[in-house]
Amino acid sequence: MSRRRLVSIALALGLVGAAAEARVVRVTIDRRESVLAGKPFGLAGAYETLVGTVELALDPALRQNQAVVDLGLAPRNERGEVAFTADLFILKPVELRRGNGRVYYEVPNRGGKGILRRLQYAEGSLDPRQPADFGDGWLMEQGFSLAWMGWQWDVPERPGLLRLRAPIATDGGRPIEGLVRSVVIVGEKKGEAPLADASHFAYPPVDPTGRDSRLYVRDHRLDPPRLLPRKSWRFAGTSTVALDGGFEPGRIYEVVYRSRDPRVAGCGFAATRDLISFFKNDTGPQNPLAGVTLAVGHGISQSGRFLRHFLHQGFNEDEQGRRVFDGVFVEVAGAGRGSFNHRFAQASRDGHQHWNVHYPTDVFPFADRPGTDPESGETAGLLDQALASGTAPKLFHVVTAYEYWNRAASLMHTDPTGTSDAALPDTSRTYFIASAQHGPGALPPTEGGTNGNDGLYPTNPNDFRPAIRALVHALDGWVAQGDEPPPNRYPRIGDGTLAPPEGAGWPSLPGVRFPLVRNEPARVDYGPDWARGVIALEPPRLGSVFPALVPAVDADGNDRAGIRLPEVAAPLASQTGWNWRHPRVGAPDALVAYRGSYLPFAWTKAEREANGDPRLSVEERYRGREDYLGRVALSAVALVRERFLLPQDVPFVLERAAAHWDGRRASVSGVPAPSR
Repeated sequence: MSRRRLVSIALALGLVGAAAEARVVRVTIDRRESVLAGKPFGLAGAYETLVGTVELALDPALRQNQAVVDLGLAPRNERGEVAFTADLFILKPVELRRGNGRVYYEVPNRGGKGILRRLQYAEGSLDPRQPADFGDGWLMEQGFSLAWMGWQWDVPERPGLLRLRAPIATDGGRPIEGLVRSVVIVGEKKGEAPLADASHFAYPPVDPTGRDSRLYVRDHRLDPPRLLPRKSWRFAGTSTVALDGGFEPGRIYEVVYRSRDPRVAGCGFAATRDLISFFKNDTGPQNPLAGVTLAVGHGISQSGRFLRHFLHQGFNEDEQGRRVFDGVFVEVAGAGRGSFNHRFAQASRDGHQHWNVHYPTDVFPFADRPGTDPESGETAGLLDQALASGTAPKLFHVVTAYEYWNRAASLMHTDPTGTSDAALPDTSRTYFIASAQHGPGALPPTEGGTNGNDGLYPTNPNDFRPAIRALVHALDGWVAQGDEPPPNRYPRIGDGTLAPPEGAGWPSLPGVRFPLVRNEPARVDYGPDWARGVIALEPPRLGSVFPALVPAVDADGNDRAGIRLPEVAAPLASQTGWNWRHPRVGAPDALVAYRGSYLPFAWTKAEREANGDPRLSVEERYRGREDYLGRVALSAVALVRERFLLPQDVPFVLERAAAHWDGRRASVSGVPAPSR
C-alpha cells in the first residue's frame, strides 16, 4: 500500500471521533514542498507549500446549514450527510510554532490567488514557486499561515485555479429544471457569444431548439427588454449563442432558457466556514494548521462580495455556535453581495452600471446596521445574524472611487433613501481610497481604446496597495491585540463630501464629459419563489432604484474625502473612479467596467491657458522635480502618522512618484524617461 494511501487512511481514522464536530471529514495532501529552498522569512523561518483536497460533509437538518439553498435536495451518504470536496492550497511555516498563531485566508477570486500581489508586491501566480511570486514576503515574515480553498464549481479548467466540486440538487432523484439568464455584452460585432461570464462553465440548455428559449435586447440597463424573433438566433452547441447579423457592440442582450442539474452553490459558504473552524479548533495531527487560534478572511472584489454575503447569511457562526473569522477584510466589493447561493447561481456574475445587469448581486440590505426600505417596509442590516449570534467579526470595508460609481458603495453608509448618513456598528470600519479605480493602477497609464482599456480616457494609475497593507496591519492589530484601528475615513452627506453627480463639483474641463449616470441598484422581482432561492421570472421585473451618491471633488477633480495617497495629495492629474466606454466598444454614454480615468494637468501655464484648462499647470504647482518629491514625502509622512501608510512603504511611494514625474516630463519633452 502506498505511503500516500496510508496517510489518507490515518487522517480519516483520526477524524472519526471528531466528524460530528468538525465538518471537515478528511484532508489529503498531495504535494508538500519547501518554499524557495528553505529561505527563512523573518522569525517564522522557512515556509512550505501544501497542495491537496478537503473532503467535507453537511447535515441538512442542522440549523447552521439551513441557509444553503437546495442542500436538502442533494444526494446523501450513509450518515445522511451531503458530501463534496474542494481544492486546498496552504503556505505555512515549516515549524508552525514559530508562526504568529494566525491564519490569513483569502477567498479565491474566480479560483485565483490575489493577496500575494496585493500584500507582498509579488508578480502574481496561481502556483507560486519563484522568488518574484512571493514578493517581499510581508505576510510571511510576520508569521502568518496563508490558505486558499476553492468555493466555486464553475471556474475555468486552468492549472492552479481552485474549485469546489458541488453536489447536484435533484427532486427525489429526478432532474430539476429551471430558468437561466445569460447577459451578453460584446466589445466588437460578433456572430457568436458565450453563455457564461469570464470563461466560466455555463449551464447548458435542456433543449437547444426549444421555442421556450428567448433572447432580449436593450440599450440601457433600465430600459424595457425587447424580445427578438426566435428564428433570428440559436444555440451553437451547449455554451454559445449565435445571432443572425451578429451581436452589436455595447448593447445588452439577455438569453433566457431552461437548464437542469443545478449545483448546490451555497456549499461554498459552508465549506469556507467549516475549513476555518477546523483550522482553529481541531487539535489533532490531521489539521495542518493545528495551533492556529485566530483567523482573518480577505476578499477582493468578487470574493469581497462573497464575504459580505457569508456574513449576512449567518455563516460566521460554525456548527457549534463559535465565531469563525475573527477579522474580515472586504476590499473593493462596494455595497453588493452575489449570485452565490440560489438555484442555478452564476458566481462569476457581478453588477456594474453597464455590465452583468440585474443579477442578485445588489439587493437590500446594503449597510451593516439595520435600515428600512421605504417601499417594501423591510428593516434589515447586513450583520443582523452575526450580531444576534455574537459572532460578528472585526470588519473592514475598503472601497475606491470606482465602487461609488459602479458598485453603489454609498449605500454602505447611508440610509436606503440616500438622504442621510448611517452609523456603523462598533465592530465595523469603512475606509475610502480617494481617486482610485477598482484595482491598483500602473504606470504609464494605458491610453483609451488600446491594450485592453475599453475606456475613453487613459486608465487611472493610482497604486493603492500601500494603503491596503497599512489597513491589513491595522485590522490584524485590532484582532490580535485589541488595538483600536484608525477612525472611519469615507465621504459623508453631512459634510458635503458625498453628493449626487450633479452636485459633486466637477471642474469644467474642455473636451471632458463628467458622468451623471452611475450604478443605482433597482428593486428586482425574481418571482414568487425567490424567498427560497429559486428564480421563476427572467428577465426579472424592475422597480425603482436605490439612490447612489458619489464622492465630491476638489478644484482639480480629485476626491476630497477619504485616504488621499501622495499622488492625489500632490497631484499631476485628475484621477477618477469612472471612465466612459470607448465608442469602438459601443454604448459610449455608459461607464466602462473596472476602469477609472487619468486626465493630466497641462505642463506649463501657457499650455493651460491655450487649452482653457482651469486647473493649475504642473509648473505653477511645483518648482521642479525635487519640490514635487518633497511634497510627496510630506504627504507620506502624514499618512504614516495617521496609520494609513507603513513606514517601510515610504520608499515605494517615493520611487513611484519619481517614475510618475519622469514619465510625464518625458511625454512633454519627447525625451525618454530614465530607466529604473
